[in-house]
Amino acid sequence: MKPLIGIHHITAITSSAEKNYEFFTNILSMRLVKKTINQDDIQTYHLFFADDKGNPGTDITFFDFPGITKAQRGTNEIFRSGLRVPSDQALEYWLKRFDYYDVKHSEIYEQFGRKVIDFEDFDEQLYQLISDENDSGVETGTPWKNGPVPAEFGISGLGRVHVRIADFSFYKQVLENVLGFTETATEESLHLFETGKGGNGAAMLVEHNTTIPQAVQGFGGVHHMAFRVENRAHLEEWIERMSSFNFRTSGYVDRFYFESLYAVIAEGILFEFATDEPGFIDDEESYEILGETLALPPKFRNHREEIEKLVRHFDTVRSTKNFEKEYFGFEPKA
Repeated sequence: MKPLIGIHHITAITSSAEKNYEFFTNILSMRLVKKTINQDDIQTYHLFFADDKGNPGTDITFFDFPGITKAQRGTNEIFRSGLRVPSDQALEYWLKRFDYYDVKHSEIYEQFGRKVIDFEDFDEQLYQLISDENDSGVETGTPWKNGPVPAEFGISGLGRVHVRIADFSFYKQVLENVLGFTETATEESLHLFETGKGGNGAAMLVEHNTTIPQAVQGFGGVHHMAFRVENRAHLEEWIERMSSFNFRTSGYVDRFYFESLYAVIAEGILFEFATDEPGFIDDEESYEILGETLALPPKFRNHREEIEKLVRHFDTVRSTKNFEKEYFGFEPKA
């Protein structure tokens, strides 16, 4: 059985697609590579923010379900999403950037041998910047070239994802015996698991927590996380494997930008297995205009007029704009 390559994407829930776009574009300098719809709920936007080309393992995505209430933190949830930056010095840059833009954040601290910063957005969605300094695991992507953050400090991909779980023994068995993860370190109640080549892009922090209530999903929380498989053949292997362990799954799902399998791994924890192919550069959008139109998979294109009435329009054109690089006192790279 080929191992999972690493993290493919994280999907969270926002209270506002417009505010979400502004935060990720202007503050985090991640590229909107696809503005589309939730294929299971066409009145809901699905926004994909990623590296410069939308490479697998770099995108964090958002739904804006109409009328949804705020998430309630607790156990049995995907608690915090990780984002990779190139170096420890990059974290120093982000401290200044977060202060300038009034983003709530921690100071730099060390966790499992990596320098990190915790921060949150307008919905109190929780994130962590993690330094790739001396990381030798799964490769990362390329920061958005035309964004406001210089490449030497930019976000390049997804890092460790933090999960809270009540039944740690069961969850550990699933990770190790079904999904092929290896527990590589522990720090108090936190356990570090890695898959494939390991490293920041293929790691999960698991917190054993039985003292807090069950989490309730809503905006400001994570909907699911996805792991990378190479292609359709690799995905079919995982479909067969998850079925053999009697997990409740979706079966094969074609999302057009990738192919998927969904499985409920534990109470409150939804995992997806997603192919690296074909990606976000397609017949509707070239590299130059990724994320600038309302993109629809082929099966929805005959219903474009109806869909455009359901989702409110907002402007995501950036190819005609010039974002000045913001250095905050750091010297430009020669």
